[in-house]
Amino acid sequence: MGRLAQTEGLTEIQQDILSTVRSFVDKEIIPVATELEHRDEYPADIVEGMKEMGLFGLMIPEEYGGLGESLLTYALVVEEIARGWMSVSGIVNTHFIVAYMINAHGTQEQKDYFLPRMATGEVRGAFSMSEPGLGSDVAAISTKAVKDESGEFYVLNGQKMWLTNGGTSTVIACLVKTDEGASSPYKNLTTFLIEKTPGFGPNESVPGLTVPGKIDKMGYKGVDTTELVLQDVKMPSNRILGGVPGRGFYQMMDGVEVGRVNVAARGCGVAQRAFELGIRYAQQRQTFGKKIAEHQAIQFKLAEMATKVEAAHQMMVMAARKKDSGQRNDLEAGMAKYLASEYCKEVVEDSFRIHGGYGFSKEYEIERLYREAPMLLIGEGTAEIQKMIVGRRLLEEYKLAE
Repeated sequence: MGRLAQTEGLTEIQQDILSTVRSFVDKEIIPVATELEHRDEYPADIVEGMKEMGLFGLMIPEEYGGLGESLLTYALVVEEIARGWMSVSGIVNTHFIVAYMINAHGTQEQKDYFLPRMATGEVRGAFSMSEPGLGSDVAAISTKAVKDESGEFYVLNGQKMWLTNGGTSTVIACLVKTDEGASSPYKNLTTFLIEKTPGFGPNESVPGLTVPGKIDKMGYKGVDTTELVLQDVKMPSNRILGGVPGRGFYQMMDGVEVGRVNVAARGCGVAQRAFELGIRYAQQRQTFGKKIAEHQAIQFKLAEMATKVEAAHQMMVMAARKKDSGQRNDLEAGMAKYLASEYCKEVVEDSFRIHGGYGFSKEYEIERLYREAPMLLIGEGTAEIQKMIVGRRLLEEYKLAE
């Protein structure tokens, strides 16, 4: 292992976890990732291996059967997994956003019911905020939940979009509009915890809920990305996250901060792998009588790539540590997500260029990375959204005295 993207101040437990995950990635993920990705096949054996290692319970408190680790540990684990195959990191990401939201905002009954089974991977989560016409405007959510005549149930109707783990998940944190009579649209949103059976089509256990087949994507294959259709889906009021309606937006944004650190970690992992592939190929390929790594132009590229890998990693670590400290981290998470995703795209493209014509061949791993990197530019908010968040926070921090 090279000296790039090292993290200072880790405990022995954190180092042991990362060493175990890195070994798992090198032995169980990297050798099969490209083949599975080309077939768009769900990595069932890899998921079972992660369950055995306890990775689905990494951040879940020990009292619920998890490992009780920090966001930093989780982000570093995601970085390692994404280095092997970004799609696998997506399987744990949405699971952990949901687990984090339940632990941070759920009622005691919800924690006791969901978290122990989420820690083992028996129950796996999906996160549903987006809609077909929504984009980044969360206030424009149109999926509605209306109380029935008894007042004990809500009836949900609408269509959600871009659910990672939509088919394989067994609990969905779903943001919908409820009429709480608040003046702000953000205070009229509620998160429901919808428990379902895995699979596609009409759901066996939830009448009116349908998960259509997987969306066919350019990259980020293997993991299932789906729509969610809700037609007169009846949910009891005790499935409102936290038990109180109208708090959904703030719960989701708290989860998204964790998600942005995760996406930054994924960008770091993919960029590291692209750098590894590029510097290895540069020492194997010969042109004009010498290894291309000996050409100054290639050395310049490698230097730029390594600098971006290192900068993105350190920014991601800072954002995770800020959240772990209990402080607001939307500024740091936004910066980390923006920087890591943009740098990931650039490092992957430079590695692609180093590979020359072979980079265009599906036989080479860099071809897969080249299709995966663009997803990070839009996942958990586009670059423009991150810059808007960062800009607003900077104006708060540096506001002139009146």
